[in-house]
Amino acid sequence: MAEPTEPTRKSTVDEIRDRFDAEVDRFSNLDTGQAAAMDAPLLLRLVVEAAAETTPNARAMLDIGCGAGNFTLRMLQRLPGLDVTLVDLSRPMLDRAVERLADDAVNVGVVRAVQGDVRDVNLDDESVDVIVAGSVLHHLRTDVEWRAVFAKLFRWLRPGGSVWISDLICDSTPGVERVSRRLYGEYLEASGGAAYRERVFGYIAMEDTPRPVLEQLDLLRDVGFSQVDLLHKHACFAAFGGVKA
Repeated sequence: MAEPTEPTRKSTVDEIRDRFDAEVDRFSNLDTGQAAAMDAPLLLRLVVEAAAETTPNARAMLDIGCGAGNFTLRMLQRLPGLDVTLVDLSRPMLDRAVERLADDAVNVGVVRAVQGDVRDVNLDDESVDVIVAGSVLHHLRTDVEWRAVFAKLFRWLRPGGSVWISDLICDSTPGVERVSRRLYGEYLEASGGAAYRERVFGYIAMEDTPRPVLEQLDLLRDVGFSQVDLLHKHACFAAFGGVKA
């Protein structure tokens, strides 16, 4: 499999928003999660279980890049009654998530939906107990942006709170990165054929700037998290997080 060609520029926030506005249904399957992500159901389960076990007395959660609400719906099955803040670039995604949370079978507290980019969103310090971020932080660009967003996550959490991330990543070692890309390409081709593989690699090249998971764990420590853990890594995807003392 040939390596995808790096584009001369990356997609703007507006261009990324437009793509996600048109793909709400693809993000609305609670059983499969985001099908383009390897091990998506496992990543979803690990994030939810880690959050529930490390923050069992949580009262409020924040779902960054909430999409159609899969992470929040699973979290409410483990920690019912949470107040929920949903953040997403896409208004159609937010509307679908709110609609799903309004189902009579969902035990949820107050729901707040915020359309925006996490780089621009401002919440009160120490206002939530659990933060989840599913397949969203890889859109961050510069070192300054990565550090600023991770510092926000730390500030927004109450003492004892936790953050859990499931995301596209890259590898620091070129040879390992080639292995990860090859495995991911094989997964995509088995899922939807060669055209699907090329389409996914195409929008990754245009939109995404993932960072190595070990780098992100170090950044969690640097901004103040006292405990960090890697839950899972498989090729280009990982789940990990940290707890605030």
